Amino acid sequence: MGTTTHYHSHIYFESETLSQAEELCDRLKTKFDVEIGRFWQKNVGPHPRWSVQVLYEANKFGRVVPYLMKNRDDLTVFTHPVTGDDYLDHTAHALWMGECLDLNLNIFNP
Repeated sequence: MGTTTHYHSHIYFESETLSQAEELCDRLKTKFDVEIGRFWQKNVGPHPRWSVQVLYEANKFGRVVPYLMKNRDDLTVFTHPVTGDDYLDHTAHALWMGECLDLNLNIFNP
């Protein structure tokens, strides 16, 4: 397994919860200086719902993830390391907060 340099937390939302996801991302950006990606209002990559990616360095994991656990406001959050092995990062090494969803893993070559 490669070295974990970064983590991605994908926050899932729907049209009714878009503003909730935006507010959560604003708080994450302010509090932890994380990078916020595009708010995808369609399924992208392996993700089965609309989502936004939050990217942060490995040394922020211990602060960002507990914050998400307590402040996700019932939004589903999928978090995984970035090691260079996308399949394992999205399966064996991932964690869910809220509903566990089936990812489209066919896009990866295990």
